[in-house]
Amino acid sequence: METKKTNTKFKLIFIVILALGLTYGGYKFFHSLSHETTDDAQVAKKMNPIIPRVSGYITKVYVKDNQLVKQGDTLFVIDNSDYVVKVEEAKAAVAIAESNLEVAKADIGTSQAGISVSDANIQSANGSIETAKIRLRRATNDFERYSNLYKNHSITKQQYEQAEAAKQEAESQLQIIQNQQKASSYQKTVASARNNVSSKQVDVASANVQKAKAMLEAANLNLGYTVVTASIDGQVSTIDIQPGQLVQAGQSLFYIINNQETWVVANFKETQLDKMHIGQKVNLVIDAFPDIKFEGELTSFSPATGSKFSLLPPDNASGNFVKTVQRLPVRINFTSNNDKEKLQLLRSGMNAEVDVILK
Repeated sequence: METKKTNTKFKLIFIVILALGLTYGGYKFFHSLSHETTDDAQVAKKMNPIIPRVSGYITKVYVKDNQLVKQGDTLFVIDNSDYVVKVEEAKAAVAIAESNLEVAKADIGTSQAGISVSDANIQSANGSIETAKIRLRRATNDFERYSNLYKNHSITKQQYEQAEAAKQEAESQLQIIQNQQKASSYQKTVASARNNVSSKQVDVASANVQKAKAMLEAANLNLGYTVVTASIDGQVSTIDIQPGQLVQAGQSLFYIINNQETWVVANFKETQLDKMHIGQKVNLVIDAFPDIKFEGELTSFSPATGSKFSLLPPDNASGNFVKTVQRLPVRINFTSNNDKEKLQLLRSGMNAEVDVILK
C-alpha cells in the first residue's frame, strides 16, 4: 500500500517536472524564433589615452585616481626650463634672420642706385660723344683745309700746327668720352649682376625669416605642450605617475573614460546573424545591475570576425584546420528611453546579456 503511494507521488513529481521542462523548452523554442541572444557582451566607452607630446620630468600632478575632469583641466605639468631656452633661441634666430633680410634689401638699393648712376653717365656720354664727333669733324675739315693751304705756302707753319693740334685734341677728347661710356656700361653690367645676386639673397633671407619664425612657433608649441590638459570631459583611470618621473613623448600614461557615450559590444555566433539587421530593438541586462532593464538598438556590424583582429590570427592553410564557429562583434547603442542616471552607473568592460528582437 505504501509502495503504491510512493509510486503515485513519484509519478506526480515526474509529471510536474516534465510539464515544467516542456513549458520552458516550448518557451525557449518559440522565443528563439523571434529572438537572438548572447551573454558574450560587454559595456564599452571611449577611452582617451593621455600621451604627452614632449619629453621631460614631471613637476606636478593635479589629478588623482578615478577623478572626474572637465575638458581643458590641467592633468600634470612637465618641467619647461629647456623649452623656454629653445623659445629664446628661436627668437634670437628670428632677429638675426630679419637683420640679414634688411641688409640684403639695402644691397638691392645700393645696386639699383649704381644702375641709375651708370644709366645717367651713359646718357651723358652719348650726348658728349655726339658733340665730340662734331668737334672732331670740324677740326678734321679745318686741318685738311690748312694742310692744303700750308702746301701752297698760303699760311704759316704755326697755323698749320695749331689746326693739327686741334684735330688731335678732338680725337683724344672723343676717345676719352668713348672710354668713359664703356666704363659706365661695364659699371652698369656689374651693378645689374650685383642687383640680381642681391635679389636672390633677399629671397634666401626671406626664406630664412620664414624658417626662423616657423621654428619659433614650434618652440612655443612645445613649450605649451609641457602643460598636459584633458581633451574631453570624463573620468581618469588609475594615475601611475608622480613628480620627478621622466616621461617620453608618445608614451601612454593613463586614460580618460568618456562617460557621455556608452554602448554594448555583443559577440554573436556567425550562425545567429542571418536574421539580424541594423535598427532592430534590443533588450539588455547588465550583470552588475540585474534588476535594471535597458533598451538598445542594433547599429552596426564589425567588418571582420574577432579572430581576424587578434595578435596572431588563425591560418587555416597551415594543415591543422578545425572548423570553429566564429563570433562577429555587433555594436548596440542605448536608446534615449533609458534613464541617464542609470546609464552613468555603467562601467566599461561590464558583462551584459543581450536579447535582439528579430520580429
